Amino acid sequence: MSEEPKSDNIESEEIPENNKSESQNTMVDMLLSTNQEKVLDSETMILETQKRVWGALKKGYEYSGVIDDSDKYLRKNVFSKLDMMVLYVDLVGSTTMTLEMPEEKIAIIISSFAQEMASVIRQHNGYVLKFVGDAVIGYFIAEGNGLLAADNAVNCAKSMISVIQKGINPILNQYDYPDLMVKIGVDFGQNIVVRYGADAENSHVDLMGPAMNIAAKIQNMAKPNQILIGSDVFQRLHPTSQKEFTKIIWQNNEWKYRSRRTGELYEVYEHKG
Repeated sequence: MSEEPKSDNIESEEIPENNKSESQNTMVDMLLSTNQEKVLDSETMILETQKRVWGALKKGYEYSGVIDDSDKYLRKNVFSKLDMMVLYVDLVGSTTMTLEMPEEKIAIIISSFAQEMASVIRQHNGYVLKFVGDAVIGYFIAEGNGLLAADNAVNCAKSMISVIQKGINPILNQYDYPDLMVKIGVDFGQNIVVRYGADAENSHVDLMGPAMNIAAKIQNMAKPNQILIGSDVFQRLHPTSQKEFTKIIWQNNEWKYRSRRTGELYEVYEHKG
């Protein structure tokens, strides 16, 4: 999903935190065809997820779509370097599903999964960068408040697991479809907003930087339904949240990426709950 970084070193630069962060009060279309301007609690989020997934499978309900707040935000900040938490969530076992289920059902399930994950990102004040196959990439702006961004990203990851296990899978089980599982990776760093072309309105915009690459590498190392975070995320978590994570001791050079700041092997932590 992500290009190999040019170096095994991970950039970990501190930038001034005196820039005002862009407003992130984006709301989720949590009801069928209705925008609700409120942040939903966990139970309500799960119930609304079940309603939408059931509608997609039973009635062919189509999601109203993700409002492209990310595109607007990035265009306002083209060529800027921004501190952010980057989150990758990847669906496990989709290749096997495509061999065992009707194509139209696979399309509905993967589409519903991706858009439900996008909704969770937006509920936690994040932006949805893009869908890449059966993966979703989100980011949480850390300009001025890296601690809040870290908590938002980690809480988002935990909510994703909950939504899948308690919201999506019970509906899939009613149709004898297999449970969905995901791998989630989160990292922190400075990324630059790039625009491919001179057209300020229509040229493609994207993010580029070490955090984008390393978050993908971290996600690749995760086990099904596991959340892994980089050391730079862990260090910005509230001490209470840090207690939910354990540092991974790698075996047989499984992990080779080093911090550019320290030169030491970049530490990765797993969520233990």
